[in-house]
Amino acid sequence: MTWTQVADVIAAVCLLTGALLAFVAGLGLLRLPDLLSRMHAATKPQVLGLCLVLTGLGFRLRDPEVVALLVLVGLFQLITSPVANHMVARAAVRAGQADRERLVVDELTPVLESFDEPRGAP
Repeated sequence: MTWTQVADVIAAVCLLTGALLAFVAGLGLLRLPDLLSRMHAATKPQVLGLCLVLTGLGFRLRDPEVVALLVLVGLFQLITSPVANHMVARAAVRAGQADRERLVVDELTPVLESFDEPRGAP
């Protein structure tokens, strides 16, 4: 087996695994009961699935400039997606959209109760 054949097999495995994780993330959005669970399902497997797809593309294309661009896309996705979902979750808890009975640990509610924050638009 040559290097290109090995790289193609690795690329195929990464692409299929990434696509499967993206499918699982979409299925989690449909099947999970509350907002915070759905956000977890959207963030975790989606980011890992995208990173696997980008890795598969890197092994398949083998161009250093393209691989560098794929690494940048992966890094930005790793940085922005969890932060954005964290901010949406905080906004959902503040707006009362989170199902508090399903939470195992709720560290935000005592902080919000002690903090007097104006509601609504200024």
